[in-house]
Amino acid sequence: MHPSAERFVDRAREQYGIEIDAHEFPEGTKTAADAADAVGCELAQIASSIVLSVDDDLVVVVTSGANRVSESKVAAHFGVPEGPVSMADAGRVKNRIGWSIGGVPPFCHDTAVPVLFDETLTEFDTVWAAAGTPKAVFPIAPSRVRELSEAAVLDVAE
Repeated sequence: MHPSAERFVDRAREQYGIEIDAHEFPEGTKTAADAADAVGCELAQIASSIVLSVDDDLVVVVTSGANRVSESKVAAHFGVPEGPVSMADAGRVKNRIGWSIGGVPPFCHDTAVPVLFDETLTEFDTVWAAAGTPKAVFPIAPSRVRELSEAAVLDVAE
């Protein structure tokens, strides 16, 4: 197992007492479409962790792979103008969240940050999320993602 995926599995066990069933795919799962193809699930079942900069703070938005995140909805949720909401810089994501873009899991972040959860994902029994690397994903119930990440559920789709 890739060291980053192994680190995520270990952290999930240590921090939350859960066992993660990480699946690695040599062809990669960096995009939601890649992950859905590799897993053999619907695109909408991919729980993509998108890290945004919101008024100079970081926010993780766990969104359905079938959706694009609406920066205006995220801005409205935090009560800021849309302008200060943008994709976070890759270096900042790695330094503050602890994971590289494409492999950010929905929980086990190095720094406590707000997490928003796309209500579309609640329609499924199982979703697939990044397991610490752009080549690994794991299955999990949406309710567990919300619970472990302490996420606010809302409509974040464009």
